[in-house]
Amino acid sequence: MNPPPDDRDDSPRVIHEFKFSHVTTGRYLPTPGKAPGWPFAEIGHWKMDVDGSADDWVRELADWRCEHLVRIGYDDTNYRRPELQWAQRNFVHAQMMVEDRYFYDPVAGRYTVDRYLDDLEARFGGIDSVLIWFVYPNIGIDDRNKTDLAFDLPGGLEGLRSAVDDFHRRGVRVFLPTMPWDHGTRPPEENDWRTMAGLVEAVRADGVNGDTYNGVPRAFFDACDAVGRPVVLQPESTISAEEQLIWNVQSWGKKAPNETVPPVAKFKWLEPRHMINYENRWGRDRNHDLQYIFFNGIGYNAWENVWGIWNQFTPRDAESLRRIARIERHFAPAMVSMDWRPYERTLQAGVFASRFPVEGYTVWTVVNRNEYIVDGEQLAVPHAEGTRYYDLWNGVALKPRMDEGRAVLGMALEGSGFGAVLALREGAFVDGLEDFLATMHAASATPLASLSSTWRSLPQRQVAIARTLPQSMPPHGMVPVPGGVFDFVVGGVEIEGQTWEGNDVQYPWESSPRRGHRHRMSIAPFHIDRTPVTNAQFAVFLAESGWAPADEHHFLHHWRNGKPPAGWENKPVTWVALEDARAYAAWAGKRLPHEWEWQYAAQGNDGRRYPWGDGWRDDLVPMPNRGRTLRAPEDVDAFPAAASPFGVLDLVGNIWQWTDEYEDEHTRSAILRGGSSYQPQTSHWYFPQAYRLDQHGKYLLMAPCKDRSGCIGFRCVVDAA
Repeated sequence: MNPPPDDRDDSPRVIHEFKFSHVTTGRYLPTPGKAPGWPFAEIGHWKMDVDGSADDWVRELADWRCEHLVRIGYDDTNYRRPELQWAQRNFVHAQMMVEDRYFYDPVAGRYTVDRYLDDLEARFGGIDSVLIWFVYPNIGIDDRNKTDLAFDLPGGLEGLRSAVDDFHRRGVRVFLPTMPWDHGTRPPEENDWRTMAGLVEAVRADGVNGDTYNGVPRAFFDACDAVGRPVVLQPESTISAEEQLIWNVQSWGKKAPNETVPPVAKFKWLEPRHMINYENRWGRDRNHDLQYIFFNGIGYNAWENVWGIWNQFTPRDAESLRRIARIERHFAPAMVSMDWRPYERTLQAGVFASRFPVEGYTVWTVVNRNEYIVDGEQLAVPHAEGTRYYDLWNGVALKPRMDEGRAVLGMALEGSGFGAVLALREGAFVDGLEDFLATMHAASATPLASLSSTWRSLPQRQVAIARTLPQSMPPHGMVPVPGGVFDFVVGGVEIEGQTWEGNDVQYPWESSPRRGHRHRMSIAPFHIDRTPVTNAQFAVFLAESGWAPADEHHFLHHWRNGKPPAGWENKPVTWVALEDARAYAAWAGKRLPHEWEWQYAAQGNDGRRYPWGDGWRDDLVPMPNRGRTLRAPEDVDAFPAAASPFGVLDLVGNIWQWTDEYEDEHTRSAILRGGSSYQPQTSHWYFPQAYRLDQHGKYLLMAPCKDRSGCIGFRCVVDAA
C-alpha cells in the first residue's frame, strides 16, 4: 500500500518522547530538557540538555498543535481580516488610569494625550495601544455602573471620543474595558455586549479588554461587528475554552515561570499570529518578563499606574523594552511567522534563541539567562550563498565563520541580556535597515548594565489646608474638641497593593507611601461640625453666595429644580466634589478637616474602634443598602446614641466624608472617612467600606464630574483660639 503523501518516512527518529496531552491547559508548554531528580531538582539545572531534546520537542509539539487545532475546530479567518491585523503589530500596550495627571490636567480641565504619550516615548519608546481604564477601584462607591462611569468622564462621551481621536492621531489604538462581575450597581438598559458595542461605536474605539475574562465571549465580537466597528478582543486572563482563540485575536499573558529555560506561550504556539501582551503589574524587576516576550516574539503591557499606585519601570528595564520593541516593530512580519521555531540550537550554555523566518530574511531573538557576560560564538545557522548577517541588538554587520555550510555567528551578550541576529538573503531588502542599524548602534554605546535597576516609590505630597481665623467659642452647630496628644493609627483598605511601599498615602512625617500608619502627634484645639453639612445648609450657601461650579455635571444630582427633594433638608448633602465642599467651607469661614482631626473627634484618646466604643452595633447606624440603586441617607441626627466622646454625630455608616487630598506626579486622591450604608453585592471588587476608626478609604480623583458621588458628603472645622 502506498503511504499517504504526508507520511514522513525519512523524518529523524524521535529519541526524547514528550507525549503532550490533548488536555494541556496551562498558559505555558512544558520545556525541553529533562529536569534532574532529587536531590538535584533545585540545584542541578546545569545538568539539563535542552539542545539535545529541542528538535524532538519541536517535532512532537508540531504534531500536538495539528491535532489540537482540529479538536477546537480552528478557523483562522479573523487573523486574516485586514481590519484586525493591527493586533499582530501591537507590541507595547499600556493600561492607563483616566486619573493619571499626564492624561488629564485637572487644573486646565482638558485631556493631554500628547503629554502622556511623549512621556512614554521618552522613557521606553512609546506604545502601540492603550486601554483607557475608568472603572475600578472607584466603582461601588455608589450605584453608578461600569458604563455610567464612562459617561461621567470630562466632556462625557464626546470628551472621551476627542481623547480617542488624539490617540489615533499619534498612531495608537484604543481599548475600552468591560467586566462580567458588575451586577451589584445600577442595572444597565441593555446586556453587556450591546452596551459595549454602543460605547465602542460612540467613541470609535478599536478593541475591548475583558477584565477577569478567560476569553471574551463571542457576543462582544459579533455585537461590535453588527454596528460596523470590528474590534480586537483582549481577555485579561488565560483563555480557558480554547475555541475562543478563534475570535480573541489577542490576549494578556501572566506569571511566566522564571526558570533557567524560558517557557513558550501555548497560544502563541497554537496560533503564531495571536498577539500576547504580557503583564506583571506589580513587578519591580521586569528583566525576566522582557526576556520571555523577546524569546516568544510577543508584546508587553507597560502598565505603571496600577490603581493609583505608581510602579515605574527602572531605567534598565525601560531601555530594554525600548530596544526590544524597536526590533519587534521593525521586523513585525517575522514576529508572527507561521514557521516560528523556539529553542533554536545555540552554542553557549544558558543562552536561548528563537528563529522567525519569513520570505527574504530570518530573525533570531536571543536571551542570556546567565548573570554574566557571554561572549564569542552563539549561533551556527545554515548558510545560503550571498546571505548577509547583522547583529540587530548592536547595530553592526557580522562576519561569520563558515563551517561545513553553516554560518557561525559571534557577539557579546550582557549578563541577563539580549541579542538579535538578521540573516538577509541575497537580493532581499528590508526597508529602513540602514537607519535602524545606526539607531541600534548608537543605543548599544550605553550598556544595559550601566543603567540603574533600583526601584523607587513615587513621593506624595499632602495638599495644604489653610488655617481659619481662630475662634474661642464654637460657632453655631459646632462642638469644641480640646487639643491633646493623639496616637494616630490608621490603615488603608485598598483591595490590592498588599503591604508594599507605594500603596495608600504618605503623611508629611513619612518617607514614602505605605498601607499602615502610626504616629504620636499633638493636636491643636479646634471646633468641628456636630453633623455633616445638610442639604438645607448647602442651599443657604448657594443662595447667599451665588456660587456655581465650573464643571456642573452631577452637581447636586439628587436635587430637583434647584433644591433638595422634600424631606431631604436634614439629610447630608451629597453629589458634591472636593472642590464644592471647599467652596462651602471658605464661604462659611471654615475648612475641611485633616484626617487625623476627623479621627480624633470621632475616637478621642482611648483608641476605640467606633465612635460609641469597641463593638459594632447595628442599631447605631443606618440599615445597610445591599440593593442595586441608592436610597436616601438618614437624617444627620438620626442616631444620637452614636455620638463620639466629644459629642460628634453621624460619623460612621451613613455617608463617606471628604478629608485630605494627596498628589504625586501622576495621581491625585482623597482620603474618605466613615463609610456609607451602600454595600453593593455580587463582587469583591467594589470600593470597600471602612467603618472602623482605624481604617480609611482612598478615592482616586480626576475631575468633579466623575468625583462627585451620591455617597460622599463632608463636615467642616474651625481652628480654636
